[in-house]
Amino acid sequence: MFSELLSTFNFAFSVTGPIFTMVVLGGILRYYRLIGDVFISQASIIVFKVSLPVLLGMSMVKTDIATVFDPVIIASAGLATLLVFILLTLSASFFVKNPRDKGVYVQGAFRGNLAIVGLAFCANLYGTEGIAKASILMSILVLMYNVLSIYTLTSSLTDKKVNIRSMLISIVKNPLIIGIVLGISINLLHIPIHPVLMKTGDYLAQLTLPVALLCIGASLSFNDMKSTKMVASASVIAKLVVTPIIITAIGYACGYSKMELGILFLMASTPTAAASFVMVKAMKGNEVLAANIIVMGTVGSLFTVSIGLAFLKSFNLI
Repeated sequence: MFSELLSTFNFAFSVTGPIFTMVVLGGILRYYRLIGDVFISQASIIVFKVSLPVLLGMSMVKTDIATVFDPVIIASAGLATLLVFILLTLSASFFVKNPRDKGVYVQGAFRGNLAIVGLAFCANLYGTEGIAKASILMSILVLMYNVLSIYTLTSSLTDKKVNIRSMLISIVKNPLIIGIVLGISINLLHIPIHPVLMKTGDYLAQLTLPVALLCIGASLSFNDMKSTKMVASASVIAKLVVTPIIITAIGYACGYSKMELGILFLMASTPTAAASFVMVKAMKGNEVLAANIIVMGTVGSLFTVSIGLAFLKSFNLI
């Protein structure tokens, strides 16, 4: 049991370790004034409006949607995610005193890093078949994540009552939503893309994670971290412990196969996505809180994913 746990921990660290290292590098570069506020602001906008939409769109273009589409799994995973979002929204008032921070707390507690960490987890555990099954699930959940994130951040960061019409307009105009919809459309309509454009898209997609993580590290402030520690801790616990338990339990009750249950657990257990920081930054929210949630979640996931996998394996569930 101990050797299995150690092996699983090493596997989790091989995926999340580089992410944490990039965050630390961002802090070092900021400390030595190699990057500053101007870089962080402009780079975050580039990631949010250009490279991240391209990353999401390219992942949709490359996914064989027809062969891995399972409406039962997608519906149950989507409903489980919506249930978690509602529970987090209702509980936000108990953990967050500043109304403007509620959306940051909720987003940090449900929005996982599916495109990077989630797919890496599934690839390491199940190989190419795991990637295929996880990719289509990721596409639906990422779309949900962005819609729900826009809703929760808009409702907490604006003084006016949320207007359904303006909310829908915000969702339609959101670069991440546009990237996903375009990618799915190109895939389903079999629209050919010139190799030069595909290669350019790959370059832009590869830019996303390193730049976003550097910005997160450069935005960290240990002085400000003290004031956000309680809220960030509550969000991380909800993301790494409560959310995986609820979503995996629903998957088990729905009769998922071992691979399907393992993929669902890994997707639900991923630390908070770097995109959450970029969105909070772009919408002028509490970027320090968003950055703290990502860093604490990345470190914590090394342990929670390892323990969760070992637990599920011990009961022969995955």
